Amino acid sequence: MGEKEGEGPLGTLFDVVEPDPMFGKKNWEEAESALQKQTADLAIQKGRLQKSDIRYLLAGDLLGQLIATSFGTVDLEIPLFGLYGACSTMGEAISLGAMLTHAGYADQVLSMASSHFATAEKQFRFPLAYGNQRPFSATWTVTGCGAVVISRKAKKGMARITGITTGRMVDLGIKDSMNMGAAMAPAAYHTIEQNFEDFDIDETYYDKIFTGDLGEVGRTILLDFMKEKGRDLEKIHSDCGIEIFSQSAQDTHAGGSGCGCSATTLCAHILPKVQSGEWKRVLFVPTGALLSTVSFNEGQSIPGIAQAVMLEHIG
Repeated sequence: MGEKEGEGPLGTLFDVVEPDPMFGKKNWEEAESALQKQTADLAIQKGRLQKSDIRYLLAGDLLGQLIATSFGTVDLEIPLFGLYGACSTMGEAISLGAMLTHAGYADQVLSMASSHFATAEKQFRFPLAYGNQRPFSATWTVTGCGAVVISRKAKKGMARITGITTGRMVDLGIKDSMNMGAAMAPAAYHTIEQNFEDFDIDETYYDKIFTGDLGEVGRTILLDFMKEKGRDLEKIHSDCGIEIFSQSAQDTHAGGSGCGCSATTLCAHILPKVQSGEWKRVLFVPTGALLSTVSFNEGQSIPGIAQAVMLEHIG
């Protein structure tokens, strides 16, 4: 994790907080690659495994051609599926990993996603030296990486993936790249509703529902959509982008974003509470805004997507 994230409300929960945003490298992109390598090694170590025990690596980031992932994981020598779901990538990686293990194609897989504030600003917005003013609807890209080992064998005291709901792209015509929450909230609403329909449940089934990085603006929109449907998520809904930063103390405006936002919040905050049994059932719904610099410059709208993963405590 980066230093800013370490100073936030979840700071004491992260395994490693790195004060150097360059991670000892000569450019931002190499820094994010180093972050991925460090996280993958730590996840394998904490799982008491060797690299050879991991059948597949499913990983992604926000950069063009997934260069943080491809350059960062080359030394792992693990077969790689490189994924791009924007900020929903961790949900995509976990969903596909769960399918691979459940179908018997792998005993263990590693699912991972990262982002870096400086690489994202450089690619999608303005050079850091420009010092542009950010609107209050904007979010702050998290410098961080999260990784989980998904195994076929259930262990007591761990979390079980009991279901997934694969999102579809939802586009309501939002074109403001500084208001990602508005672009992603309709997709989050659709995926959550689809989860309820597919599994014949409602919001009372879950102890918590976590969206990825809607931030303050997107959360308000999502809750309004749900109220129109007759659902009250106010007490059980949380957003990773809101949890990871202090809005009042850290000046991140609408909250956090980036692939690393939901990935690190899942690993440091959500999974430990599921594993301890404090939360028996959690719906993890990271969200993504599927724009690029090309599509934005061409004046196209921003499609959103959300991937839902059902997590349950193993007693």
